[in-house]
Amino acid sequence: MTLQQPTSSLAPPPPSPPAPLLSVHNLTVEFRTRSGVVKALEAVDFAINPGQTVGIVGESGSGKSVTAFTLMGVLDRAGKVTAGRALLQTDAIAVDLLKEPESSLRQIRGKEVSMIFQNPRTALNPIRKVGKQITDVLRCHTEIPQAELRQKALELLASVRIPDPEKRYDAYPYELSGGLCQRIMIALALACSPKLLIADEPTTGLDVTTQATVMNLIKDLADQRQMATVLITHDLALASEYCDRIVVMHAGHVVESAPTHTLFTHPRHPYTAKLIAATPEPHKTFADLTPIPGNLPDLKSTNLPPCRFSGRCDRFETGVCDQVPLARESLGDGHQVACWKPL
Repeated sequence: MTLQQPTSSLAPPPPSPPAPLLSVHNLTVEFRTRSGVVKALEAVDFAINPGQTVGIVGESGSGKSVTAFTLMGVLDRAGKVTAGRALLQTDAIAVDLLKEPESSLRQIRGKEVSMIFQNPRTALNPIRKVGKQITDVLRCHTEIPQAELRQKALELLASVRIPDPEKRYDAYPYELSGGLCQRIMIALALACSPKLLIADEPTTGLDVTTQATVMNLIKDLADQRQMATVLITHDLALASEYCDRIVVMHAGHVVESAPTHTLFTHPRHPYTAKLIAATPEPHKTFADLTPIPGNLPDLKSTNLPPCRFSGRCDRFETGVCDQVPLARESLGDGHQVACWKPL
């Protein structure tokens, strides 16, 4: 008689989720100006996984671009990181972008992390041909032989769907349209196949048709390369179409973050709900749009409230919303909100 080995009725454990490519914790930044210290970012937290697109949205002055510049290590000299970590998973180890020396950051920028800036005409060198600017990046971060650099640059121009790459290679930025300059910026950013792309308002100044072309191009290339993308925008409609997850910022705070569908169907922070109500949609008239009352608080103030939206919030309650520290609640399914009285 053969004894049967007992079989376990337990199902195998589910696979663990992938480690975030970038984890930002408690990022706090100040700017020292003649009129005082500007508290630009306070306790900013978010993460992004490989292949994921995360949108950072909010009004002008909310801290979106400062966050990007800090991660890239190109913060203005008046800016200072006073707290926080930004852990980037490289091939070997996790590095803290906020503590790496400039010599190391030069190797990381362009190779591991790249950025598309708001205005390509000012970001590109106006007196250097665009093809040469691409080969400069390749020469710095790759071991491609000198004789093959031009051909690789032409392939990159073709990959971002620039017509007649041979002709455009020898063009100066002022000879190209805004849409073509933005594609050149994308080619520069993706030249060394970075793991993370930060796109800071990549459609600013472009007409609607060109905006869609540029965004579809970024999405297609990100999908092909399994590249993580941080999309910084004030356009919620754009973020809803292209992002897997949304981070909402107000006056240097992350007030809410959630999967895109969850955020737009069940916003929990009053500011998020007001942003959505103020977003134009095809079926809305101007009368349907509700502006957000008030202005951003003065970030130079020495007595900023714990919740920087409190002065504009119709749910504010003395003794509740002015408690320190600001409430930060996890609602499950990757949904977090920083509010004492969420919706």
